[in-house]
Amino acid sequence: MIPRYSRPAMAGIWSPATRYSIWFEIEALAAEAMAALGTIPEAAARAIRHRGGARIAAISDADIARIDEIERETRHDVIAFLTWLGEGIGEEARFMHQGMTSSDVLDTCLNVQLTRAADLLIAETDRLLAVLRRRAEEHKFTPTIGRSHGIHAEPTTFGLKLLGHHVEFARNRDRLVAARAEVATCAISGPVGTFASVDPRVEAHVAKHLGLAVEPVSTQVIPRDRHAAFFCALAVVAAGIERLATEVRHLQRSEVREAEEYFHPGQKGSSAMPHKRNPVLSENLTGLARLVRGYCVPALENVALWHERDISHSSVERVIGPDATVTLDFALGRLTGMMDKLTIYPARMQANLESLGGVVHSQKVLLALTQAGMSREGAYSAVQRAAMATWAALGTAGARDFRANLLADPDVAARLDAPALDAAMDPARDFRAVEAVFARVLGPTQA
Repeated sequence: MIPRYSRPAMAGIWSPATRYSIWFEIEALAAEAMAALGTIPEAAARAIRHRGGARIAAISDADIARIDEIERETRHDVIAFLTWLGEGIGEEARFMHQGMTSSDVLDTCLNVQLTRAADLLIAETDRLLAVLRRRAEEHKFTPTIGRSHGIHAEPTTFGLKLLGHHVEFARNRDRLVAARAEVATCAISGPVGTFASVDPRVEAHVAKHLGLAVEPVSTQVIPRDRHAAFFCALAVVAAGIERLATEVRHLQRSEVREAEEYFHPGQKGSSAMPHKRNPVLSENLTGLARLVRGYCVPALENVALWHERDISHSSVERVIGPDATVTLDFALGRLTGMMDKLTIYPARMQANLESLGGVVHSQKVLLALTQAGMSREGAYSAVQRAAMATWAALGTAGARDFRANLLADPDVAARLDAPALDAAMDPARDFRAVEAVFARVLGPTQA
């Protein structure tokens, strides 16, 4: 991923230095387990740990270039690393990688990186949840219009809008936790996964110290259904980001103007039009979400490998591992900041809610008429007549609002007088259950 959309902590997980550090730890832990089992001398395990550890701790750009140079000759990344590492260990380096295959190192390392990435994503989701909760509670009873098909439907509150996104990201957090568990496995099982040349107890030792579970059955690779589930979970989180970003983009439209991204002092919206205040953050998030979702298909196609192992998945994962996690990490951070400073315009929300002359209360009038004895079909027709008359006359001089059109309809007037109609259209009725919904999600309000 390009630096523009990278944050240091997540990008660092995928750096060559970090990767080689994890590779070394796998090799050192395996050597220590083998020494405990008597497979290799204890002195060799100590040399690998101490001399190799010192070499890794001091790894530099020049060292990474040296590994790359060796790989250009060997055409094998793990051999290149082991060769470089062995140069600093000496004779005991021959005891490294005993009975192991490259996939033992590569797959276990990848899963360590993915679990670390998941930890950062979960932590950022927690920060987003805190912001969404605070903003939802802040606007728990801020009236706004709910829309279906982009058209005014019935009143809701801005707090309820945000609460819906809050619970979605709570579900997304659960998905990230499950995705982390899915890939938190280790395989040190040797060629084709039979443990013919490495004791299963070595795998258990490495897994324990890396905070992983042992892979129940590895072929020569860890099964890629795990990774497919991981990247699909990331894609669902990205879809949630886009859903909220799309809402902000719509609310910031000039014709709506109910909320907008914070406009920083000195910020410029257009190179040509000085008045512009564009939803650039939410538009950016929409694009980033497309990228993360796009990584699902190659991850799913990685599941079907040939026999016990091929490397068709390798090139894919070298791209999508860093790119998907770095992109989603950046997007979550950007969304958190955007929602933290989102500018809300309650007066504009109220004006939009009232802009159609009261037709948004049509269902409540329909129900009042049926309760007053009118058939549902008859009530629907009467309310629709009044609503369409109101709609058609909007903006014209002397136009009657929805309430006046209803009272002028003899079928309605025969069932509901003005006080009864006003009671039916009372805006307070729209928000009677708001507190209950918040309590269902966040728990009862503390007195």
